[in-house]
Amino acid sequence: MAHAVRPPARTTRLRLTLAIGTVLTAALLTPATTASAAPAKYADDFNGDGYRDYAYASYSSKGGGSVAVVSGTANGPGTTTKRISQASTGVPGADEADDMFGEVRAAADFDGDGYGDLAVAATGENGAAGADQGSVTLLWGSPTGLSTGTTLPNKKPGSHNAMGKDLATGDFNGDGKQDLAVINGSVTYVYRGPLTRSGTTGAVTKLDKTSSFYSTALIPGKVNGDGKTDLVIIGDVVTSSYVASDAWFIKGGSSSLTSGKTLRLESESGDGGSADRGGDGVIADFDKDGYGDIAIGTALYSKHKGRVSLWYGSSTGPADSTRITQASRGMAGTPENYDEFGSSISAGDVNGDGYQDLAIGVSNEAIDGKDNAGGVHVLKGRASGLSGTGSQWFARNSPGVPGTLESYDGFGGLVRLRDTDGDRYADLYASGGFSSLRLPGASSGITTTGAASADAVPVDALLQP
Repeated sequence: MAHAVRPPARTTRLRLTLAIGTVLTAALLTPATTASAAPAKYADDFNGDGYRDYAYASYSSKGGGSVAVVSGTANGPGTTTKRISQASTGVPGADEADDMFGEVRAAADFDGDGYGDLAVAATGENGAAGADQGSVTLLWGSPTGLSTGTTLPNKKPGSHNAMGKDLATGDFNGDGKQDLAVINGSVTYVYRGPLTRSGTTGAVTKLDKTSSFYSTALIPGKVNGDGKTDLVIIGDVVTSSYVASDAWFIKGGSSSLTSGKTLRLESESGDGGSADRGGDGVIADFDKDGYGDIAIGTALYSKHKGRVSLWYGSSTGPADSTRITQASRGMAGTPENYDEFGSSISAGDVNGDGYQDLAIGVSNEAIDGKDNAGGVHVLKGRASGLSGTGSQWFARNSPGVPGTLESYDGFGGLVRLRDTDGDRYADLYASGGFSSLRLPGASSGITTTGAASADAVPVDALLQP
């Protein structure tokens, strides 16, 4: 499964009608077909050469946005960039200012032909229902990479619904075909695969918890060990007396998606506040018990000190939960207002021990009098789960880290753990305002030996997981 890369939060909020698990059926324009080729090994291998590729948001001539794609190699990003916009041949729509085409992306082999495909949102797309109706385009993989596209049916057209505010892929019903979850109007819709070039899909399930719950982010992954992809929906909770953010667990199933437990991430009194309060997260097996664990960063917790919520998986779904902050034992630093601990998180095995580890960005950490300098914590997975014990800390003033400590660098504003050189150790990629860096993984964990600039492609081109 793949987890979308999302742009900064949009603050438009819409009241919604209560509807849990309502099933709609997409119109079948032609019979759906399944390709005979084996599905792509990597969701983001768009040209089928066996290497993960890199897709990121870029510019377009008229300001509508585009997707820049860099082909992967055995040693990481290649040297050729291909840009696709709504002005490209075979791609639906038009390149129009403020469409924001490409700022939200999620990869999967939707048609099972052996090439990774890319779902691309244009949340600012205007439509018949009004301004910022939004749209999602499926760009199809091929031996030459991504080309031509198909428009995903819009099940909730509406002004300012921003279809595609977040996207997530996975096999939610366990039939071997890749599905696509889409936020549209602060409600989540799951389109069952196969998704085809003719525009057909399987059934579409609508997930809407309550009229006070507004979907803001999606986290796909396998939590209960049954082989089906589960879904965690992060949402703002707005009432007359408080605002909060919740994580809502949706269990994957062969016939339906089942509403499960909810974990409160944070709350504060009053009826105001910002959108996307709950941030974003990942699902990974941090304690190597065979069940996926849910990690969610909430950067605005406690006057933006920030914290990470951990919700451990079990055979029945998410079970025990715990929280980690910079006050946790073994963690470098101390919680301070506006640090924004958990502003970005990512999972990967940095030392090859089979446990998934967690990188946590602290984008606004002040260091040595430099405001918003930023840094990154790396927590090691173990049988007892994640903790600050044995964690690593990296900032511009850490020995061996390239660059100079500067105010407003925001180092760690976006973090990714990904093995790009095939040595079976996940490397740490961290964005910075002045430059982004790659710190290699090793048997001892993340190391500064071989640390180098990572500005060939933006860090957000490394889709999770």
